[in-house]
Amino acid sequence: MKNFDTTLYFITDSTGFEEAEFLWRVEESLKGGATILQLREKNKTTGEYIAIAQKVHKLTQQYNVPLIIDDRIDVMLAVGAEGVHLGKDDMPIATARKILGDDFIIGATAKTVPWALEAYEGGADYLGVGAIYPTTTKVKTVLTSTETLDAICKAVPIPVNAIGGLNKNNTEVLRGIGIAGICVVSAIMKSDDPKTEAEILLAIAKELTNQ
Repeated sequence: MKNFDTTLYFITDSTGFEEAEFLWRVEESLKGGATILQLREKNKTTGEYIAIAQKVHKLTQQYNVPLIIDDRIDVMLAVGAEGVHLGKDDMPIATARKILGDDFIIGATAKTVPWALEAYEGGADYLGVGAIYPTTTKVKTVLTSTETLDAICKAVPIPVNAIGGLNKNNTEVLRGIGIAGICVVSAIMKSDDPKTEAEILLAIAKELTNQ
């Protein structure tokens, strides 16, 4: 399975949306060119998480885009998603790799070079590094400098994506850094036109990554 492209990495946030509108926004992002999609649900029960993941996975499969489940290997396996993303307080990357084998995508959050190296050595396939800017999707935001992002990109041979408050107007700070792509949440999720927003962000991400 390990064929994936993190150029435009869209992370969902269902807060405040009815399910039908949430799924519409997910599909619009896929129509607009999201290259990989992470379903992130912090407040749902396991059953609720699985139910929405099944519906999202049907959409991502239609557009041949990998679905990554945030935090939960059990939910990932239950719906047959393509991968999981793990943060510092989740299961260790090496443990997850032992459980999942080589066929599934494992992403990791990293904020320092040692953290990034540990994740890479544990078997991570890509890293999300940030927050570059303050973000509304998490209560507590720890900012990561572009210097640290650059150092992480140079330290590991796997794709590194910038994350945190990124939108079409503020990505210039990433220019010249060897990122593989950008992660966005609110820029697409809260847009009046998520398809067009995704198209714009994909073009920006391609330009930043010299594609």
